[in-house]
Amino acid sequence: MESTIKELINKALRECFDMAEVAFAVERPKELTHGDYATNVALVISKTLAKNLNSGTQDIAATLVGYINDNKPPEIADVSIAGPGFINFSLSKEFFNMQLNMMLEQKNTSPITWEEKRVMVEYTDPNPFKPFHIGHLMTNAIGESIARIITASGGEVIRANYQGDVGLHVAKAIWGIQQQSSWVTEKQYAPKSLLSKNNPTYLAQYIGDCYVFGSEKYDSDEGVKKEIDIINKKIYEKDDDDINAIYVWGREATLEAFETIYRTLGTTFDYYFFESDMAIKGRALVERFFEKGVFVKSDGAIVFKAEEYNPKLHTRVFITSNDLPTYETKELGLTETKFEKETLDQSIVITAVEQKDYMAVATEAMRQIHPEYAEKMKHITHGMMRFAAGKMSSRKGNVITGESLLNDAQVMALEKMKERAMDESVREGAASVIGVAAIKYAILRQALGGDIIYDPEQSVSFDGDSGPYLQYSTTRARSVIAKATELGIVASTKITPPAIYEIEKILCRFEETVEHAAKTLEPHHIATFLIDLASRFNSFYANEIIADPDDMYAPYKLALTKAFAQTMTNGLYLLGISVPEKM
Repeated sequence: MESTIKELINKALRECFDMAEVAFAVERPKELTHGDYATNVALVISKTLAKNLNSGTQDIAATLVGYINDNKPPEIADVSIAGPGFINFSLSKEFFNMQLNMMLEQKNTSPITWEEKRVMVEYTDPNPFKPFHIGHLMTNAIGESIARIITASGGEVIRANYQGDVGLHVAKAIWGIQQQSSWVTEKQYAPKSLLSKNNPTYLAQYIGDCYVFGSEKYDSDEGVKKEIDIINKKIYEKDDDDINAIYVWGREATLEAFETIYRTLGTTFDYYFFESDMAIKGRALVERFFEKGVFVKSDGAIVFKAEEYNPKLHTRVFITSNDLPTYETKELGLTETKFEKETLDQSIVITAVEQKDYMAVATEAMRQIHPEYAEKMKHITHGMMRFAAGKMSSRKGNVITGESLLNDAQVMALEKMKERAMDESVREGAASVIGVAAIKYAILRQALGGDIIYDPEQSVSFDGDSGPYLQYSTTRARSVIAKATELGIVASTKITPPAIYEIEKILCRFEETVEHAAKTLEPHHIATFLIDLASRFNSFYANEIIADPDDMYAPYKLALTKAFAQTMTNGLYLLGISVPEKM
C-alpha cells in the first residue's frame, strides 16, 4: 500500500502541478485517528509553489486531495487534510478484509531484505572457566533474534559461538583450582560431593568460584601474579602435563554447563570457534604481515598503528612483549577462518559496547590483510544490564550470573502460577518458558546500544510491558479459539461488521515491521509492535463477545482472533520466545 500511495501522489504531482522527482515521505501516523498512512508532500512542495500560485499549503493540499480522491483505488476509503497540510489516507474495509483472508490462508508475502544472502551471526561467546554472566544472556537474546529475523527475510544464517578457552582468565581459574591441593593430587580437581552429583552446572559454578579467587589474588599479591602469569604461558605452550590435565577437565565441564543454558534459551550453533585455535592462525597472519609492514615493533611488542589508516582509531598491541597473542590477533584468525569455512555475504558479530574500539581496530587491521573480508564485517553492540547496585563484574564476588537470573525468573513465574489448576510438570515447563521470555523481552524491548535497567517484578508480570504479558495474551486468544471451536463457530470473513476494529489496522502492519527490523537489524521494532498488538487485542476481547454462536459476526471475530494468535506466535518466535500451552 505504501508503494501504491506513493505512485498515486507522484501522478497527482505531475497532473496538478507538472512536478516530478519530489522527495516526500509516506509514513504510518502514531495515532490511528490520523489514518493509516500520512504524507508531508504538500508541505515539501509548498515552498516552491506557494509564491507562483499565490496560495498556501492548505490550498496545495486540497488540490492534491481532490485529485487523489477522484483517482484512488478501492483499497483507499478516504483522503483528507490534517494540521498544517499533512494528507492522511484511510484504508477501506475491503482492504482489511482482504488482508485478514491472506493471514488466515497464510499467503502473506515475507520480506526479502536478505534474500539469497548467506550470513554468519556470531553471538553469546561465553568463556570456559568463567561464569556465564548477564552480558552473555544479552548477546544471546540479541543474536538469536537477529538470526531469526534474517532467516524470516529470506537469508541463510550460519550461527557461530566464539569462546575464550585460553587467556589470563583460564590461568587464574587453574591457579585457584590448584590451591585445593588434596583434590588436585587425586586428579579430581573438585570436591567429591560435587563430582558425585555428576552435574556440569555445579562444577561450572565451582570453577567460576576458583576463577574469582584467583583473580582477587592476582590483583592483590605480586607473588601470585607471577605464578599465574607463568601458568598462562604454559597453557599456550602446552608443556606441563598437570596444567594440561586441569585445563582439559575444566574446559569440558564449563562447556557442558553452557550447553544446558543454550537448550533453555532455545539456541543451537553451527560452529563453535575457540581462541586456542584462532590464536595460532592469528599469530601466523600477524607475523606474515609484519614482514610486509602492516604491523611494527614497539617496546618489544608487535602493534598495529590504526591511526595511520583512520585518524579516529588508535594503536593496539597484537603480540605482547611476553610473546603472547592478544584478543586482536585472535580476532584476525577468527575472521579469516569464518570466510574460509563459508562463502559469506555478511559476517555479523554481537558484543557489549565495551568492545567497540577493539573491534574497530581489528577490522581496520583486517582491511589491510583481507580488504574483501573487512567490507563484509558488521559489529553490533549492546549496553549493560544494570540493577540498583550498578554495574557488576564476573571478576568479583558480587556477580549475578546469567544462569541465576534465569532461575530467579523461573521461580517468580512458578509463584505467580501456584494457584492455577494444572499438573505440576506442566506448571514447571511453563515457568521455564515464561522465565526465558521475561529476560529476553526485557533485553529486546529497548533499542540497541543503551543500558538496560532490569526490574525482576515488572519483567515477570503477566500485565503491562513484559514478555509474559505477550505470552499470556496469546494463550488467552488460543483459549478463545478452542472455546469457539467447541461451540461450532467457524472462522470466516464472509459477513463483516460495519466498523473496522483497531486490531485489524495493527495486524496488517506486521510484515512491514519485520521488514524494517530486518533492514536495521533492530529487534526492538518487533517487540514494540507486539506490545501494541496485544494491547489492541485485549481491548477487543474486553469489549466484544467472540465465542457467541448467536452473533452473526462471531465468525469474523474468530477470524481476527486466529490471525492475532498466529501473528503473536510468529512475532514472539522472531524474538526467540515460545508460548506455553497454559499460563
